[in-house]
Amino acid sequence: MSDKPKIGISIGDVNGIGLEIIIKTLSDARIYDYCTPIVYGHTKVASFHRRAIHVNEFNFNVIDNAGNAQHKKPNMINCWEEDVRIDMGKVTPEGGKYAFISLQRATDDLLSGHIDGLVTAPINKDNIQNDDFKFPGHTEYLQHRDSKEDSLMFLVNDNLRVGVVTGHIPVSRIAQSITAEKIVNKLKLMNSSLRDDFWIRKPKIAVLGLNPHAGDNGLIGNEEKDVIIPAIEEARANDVLAFGPYAADGFFANGTYMQFDAVLAMYHDQGLIPFKQIAFETGVNYTAGLSFVRTSPDHGTAYDIAGRNMASEVSFREALFTAIHVIKHRRETAELNENPLLFSKLSRDRD
Repeated sequence: MSDKPKIGISIGDVNGIGLEIIIKTLSDARIYDYCTPIVYGHTKVASFHRRAIHVNEFNFNVIDNAGNAQHKKPNMINCWEEDVRIDMGKVTPEGGKYAFISLQRATDDLLSGHIDGLVTAPINKDNIQNDDFKFPGHTEYLQHRDSKEDSLMFLVNDNLRVGVVTGHIPVSRIAQSITAEKIVNKLKLMNSSLRDDFWIRKPKIAVLGLNPHAGDNGLIGNEEKDVIIPAIEEARANDVLAFGPYAADGFFANGTYMQFDAVLAMYHDQGLIPFKQIAFETGVNYTAGLSFVRTSPDHGTAYDIAGRNMASEVSFREALFTAIHVIKHRRETAELNENPLLFSKLSRDRD
């Protein structure tokens, strides 16, 4: 029996680039030295995408359940029986319907312990909406399925890690949604993830301000003085090494982010725009604070290039390997917690 993690993969919108980047990633045989991938979709849909990008020497091993996965092959669980109309590069109801079926089936297996982690290909947040998916995105859906009160959208690569206090909400609601309690909770989630998932023993976290120039001592806004600074002080009182607030523009422009293990931004674009500029194709979206491991590439469905063999699989491959590494770290952390003497020795070695 292999101890390699079984990684479930949801295919995302069938009219986007999801299956293209999945096929390109799994075409590298070296992947199977590190994990056993299980894709939740249908071989007919996969074959359509495979032909569209002119990949001939690749086939999925069809299985009925995750327990039958072959460790040296790309596995596929067929999640529906009917034929699916594919309109490459277009937003259609079918694109959302089958993206959800794939995600739901993969999440069911994840929560049942049949797979060890989940990598999600991009969805369209509009056409996937239905009676069972009334969420702004993957993060909120998976948090709900895991029965967690909170989670952290955490964008990571080798050089930068950025989390956000508020995620997929309108800009007009950002200021009223930011509270000291919410900031402290996000900092605690980030601190725990850095320690347990990324094995950074004493993480240093930078906190960005909300307003330009971090409020300029109240000249441009009071959120820093009234909300963010008290939250930082409370977090530090709870053994979280948080610093700030920093003005976002200068913080990234002058490279200050390189002095920290992670950055907490106040809202989506404040954190994701610089992250995507700095991380290029290597960025990964990781959902911290859940009982399971979930990652995704840091890009969308890319309808404009779907089916044209132009999509880069680099971010998806990074998402797959990030999931593998975090699963490994969590397993080793669990073993260390059961063996305090070994944990003490490893802590000394880290120092």
